Amino acid sequence: MHHEIQKMREVALVYLDRSGGLQKFVHDCRKYNDSKQSYAVYRFIISINPSDIAELDATLGNYILHNPIQAAQIFQSVCFIAIKTLSLIEQLQTEAQISILLKPTHLPSLPSYVMSFSAFPFDYTSQRFYMSEGIAIAMGTVTKYTQGARFLCTEETCPFSEGFRYIRVHLPGATESATVRNDFVCSMCSSALQEDVKFRVLGDELANKMKIGNHYKIIGIPACVQNGLQATACIEVNSVQLCKPIGPSFVSDNFKHLLSLTSGSCWRFTAILANIFASEVVPPGTYNTLKLAILLSLVQTCEKENADYLDLLIMTSDTLVIDRLLNYSICLLPRGIRHPPSSEIFPSVSKDKHGSGSATIQACSAVLAQGGICYIGDLSSYKKDKLELLQSVIESRTTTVFIPGKKYGEEADHQVTISVQTNFWSFVDVDSASKKHIQRNNFLIGQMDTSLIPSNLLDVFGLLIYNEFPSCQLSSPLVHHILKKAIKPEAMLYKVSQQFRMQDYEEDFTV
Repeated sequence: MHHEIQKMREVALVYLDRSGGLQKFVHDCRKYNDSKQSYAVYRFIISINPSDIAELDATLGNYILHNPIQAAQIFQSVCFIAIKTLSLIEQLQTEAQISILLKPTHLPSLPSYVMSFSAFPFDYTSQRFYMSEGIAIAMGTVTKYTQGARFLCTEETCPFSEGFRYIRVHLPGATESATVRNDFVCSMCSSALQEDVKFRVLGDELANKMKIGNHYKIIGIPACVQNGLQATACIEVNSVQLCKPIGPSFVSDNFKHLLSLTSGSCWRFTAILANIFASEVVPPGTYNTLKLAILLSLVQTCEKENADYLDLLIMTSDTLVIDRLLNYSICLLPRGIRHPPSSEIFPSVSKDKHGSGSATIQACSAVLAQGGICYIGDLSSYKKDKLELLQSVIESRTTTVFIPGKKYGEEADHQVTISVQTNFWSFVDVDSASKKHIQRNNFLIGQMDTSLIPSNLLDVFGLLIYNEFPSCQLSSPLVHHILKKAIKPEAMLYKVSQQFRMQDYEEDFTV
């Protein structure tokens, strides 16, 4: 076994040299040495490409993937020898003072490396790397943890009452009490150990690299944290990668052909698209103005700061048809969210459900729809305070969450500002005035009643669409469409629905 370990140390050194990691390590050592400060723990982050390591030595590659904590000790020995041989850090005394964090660039694209809490049984004690991908739907307050600490023997005559013999370093999945507590004893004289607090090293390096609502790929080591009678399965993240939108995958051949046929006019292609759009929901040729507005809003979706957003507000009495059309349209996007009325539109604060009592910010509908559409339903069903908040968010594209410190165990109150990068869709039922027995003024032909919604809120929406069909006068094609769909829900009622499928639009809007 000793021969194997020695061979892996040699391979680790070769890899560091070839990958440029050795040069970075030397640079980090010089920063420590130049500070002239004595540290209990010297921490180094080493980027590891598992594929390159495996090509050099399969044993070390397998060791890194399946025994990362032990593999870090291999690199710890290599780094200690390098520091002493090259006199890189004069203050360093023991190998235990070196803390190595191995950061894999990726993991093999195999099912066994994908973390799935739904799979049973799941080995929480494996302490190896797994990867996962998803959207950050909540975040807690940032809490620093102890990366390393120095302990001294309380017996003054003991040789370990000074120096750096007892160094405690955080290991993945370990709780704070596993690193720092008051019941450690000296291995030489059995006296109690006491922490030298001025040498404690704190960290929270990854917490601030993630933002609520963003899409990430993470690599980490799973752990099971016990909190009283409750056990929580979690993952200690080692590496975070933001998943950037890559733009439309491609334009379908059907749309390319249509564009070539209509290239002689700058309006014909757009007009035809609006005419045939959503033919599974409404007949071609109906609601063209609204469908054009929907298409314009869909193409304006992106996850860039200060982007041009196009929010839609529809005044209508055909709430059922409009609702079906908008629900159909948000399904064309990966981040199209239909807001459930029973929940919050914007981020809210609650206590950590895992029992810690700290504050947790929930993303809610608007943030989950980042880079897409948040369809919030009928505006007339919301109370005044909700409408005022909606107006403020649409104007600034940010929302602020207030966290009262006393309520959540914090020393002081603080607030978190969250970016809201989404288009909002909504409608107003113009018949709700009569339903609520609101006296409506007489309007001239061509005018409409907007008294249900505050004028300031109306102004912040990019487009206001008035649906021209009263509910009691539905067009004949729409009536036929609804009746046929009720009899055969899956039937393709129009030839154009077969030529331009929902998938064609999905491909053009998918990012």
